[in-house]
Amino acid sequence: MKSRPARSRTLVLRVLAGLPLAAASVFAQNVVRGPYLQQGTPTSVVVRWRTDVPTDTAVRFGREPGKLDQEAKTKWKTTEHVMALEGLTPSTKYHYAIGNAEKTLGDEDGKGHFITSPKPGTRQPIRTWVIGDAGTASASGNVGLQAQVRDAYYAYTGNRHTDNWLMLGDNAYSTGTDKEHQIAVFDMYRDMLKKSVVWPTLGNHDAGSAASVTQSGVYYDIFTLPTQAQAGGLMSGTEAYYSFDYGNVHYVCLNSQDSDRAPNGAMLTWLKHDLEATKQDWIIVYFHHPPYTKGSHDSNIERQLVEMRTNAVPIMEAGGVDLCLTGHSHSYERSFLIDGHYGTQDKLTAKMKLDAGDGRTDGKGAYKKATLGRGVHEGAVYIVAGSSGKITGESDKTKARGFLDHPAMFVSLYRLGSMVLDFDGNRMDATFLSEKGERLDYFTMIKGNGGAPLKSTASRE
Repeated sequence: MKSRPARSRTLVLRVLAGLPLAAASVFAQNVVRGPYLQQGTPTSVVVRWRTDVPTDTAVRFGREPGKLDQEAKTKWKTTEHVMALEGLTPSTKYHYAIGNAEKTLGDEDGKGHFITSPKPGTRQPIRTWVIGDAGTASASGNVGLQAQVRDAYYAYTGNRHTDNWLMLGDNAYSTGTDKEHQIAVFDMYRDMLKKSVVWPTLGNHDAGSAASVTQSGVYYDIFTLPTQAQAGGLMSGTEAYYSFDYGNVHYVCLNSQDSDRAPNGAMLTWLKHDLEATKQDWIIVYFHHPPYTKGSHDSNIERQLVEMRTNAVPIMEAGGVDLCLTGHSHSYERSFLIDGHYGTQDKLTAKMKLDAGDGRTDGKGAYKKATLGRGVHEGAVYIVAGSSGKITGESDKTKARGFLDHPAMFVSLYRLGSMVLDFDGNRMDATFLSEKGERLDYFTMIKGNGGAPLKSTASRE
């Protein structure tokens, strides 16, 4: 677990310095950020929040909203509160309230809740929400487009719990400052943050206020991410890239922005070993810069995109990755089931399309992979989902960009939206949901068992 309270505590104390004690005491104890959930596991979760003045830290929690009979607390005072709740039961709903030794702050007792992760390998329905390049609310103070995408998903999922959600980078424009994150992340997704764990990756705009080499700056200050395999996978030793398990799904977050992308570098060496070690049925990899795109960016020529394709994709495909999620281009692009395409778009051959169909059960059929688990070179689907806050690219056609004509893609759209991934046993259903609630794209992937669905071993609330 990570805590970086010193900076914020010092800033607040500096503000109070020189004031008479009576004047300082009138400052309220208010929650100005959060609560938000981090680093969820079957037996633990990290609860974070920020207060306007330093206080001690306490989280009261329990299985019934009116009976918060457990407590985790610390005595030292801070404005940045980071509390790990441990010894929890897998797949269990807990209610919680944040505050200090004296009182509850923010919501009333028990209004906050979360559901712990299932034990690794459990086959049960799992819903993952995916947003990319969403953080436009901080760019000009206009929250309209980002809020529309958010609200469309909220209406779509209704009472169905979001088990986890992924941020694909550029989470806060334009340089990832703390204020920009407040508007575009913490204010925008307040309801979701306090009940579902978010797992982010670093985008180029977020990197304007962060550095991965030193794991410093706003991004690394505000998120608590696993460095020691706390949530599954192999230990990475850094918050810049990590992995975690949720039921029978293995998620891998890479840093395509400012970590070494060399094949023998630390990140891709770790990736190879992490993929070899997983025992889960599904492998999902996500990072910011897409290996294939012809939207507002061009994967033929841009360095980070080229290097992720030539260096990371071969390791991913040899490691049995099923789905790769990226942003950066402010569009939606979804590939066929492909394997072995590591060059520019003109190097794509028909043989590399292992299934050139639509992947739809009501169309030409779901994409099928023989192995339930880590199947080597059985193909992956690559998605660019960088339109959760804006769409751009059509005006770039004079620079040979923005055509949305990459031949690896089955569908390419300049439309706002977010992704919904539903896993159930050996079946995954993926949906691209517009800001108006339209299902603009969808496909199904089925693994092993001769293409027949497996029954889940557990249900999900």
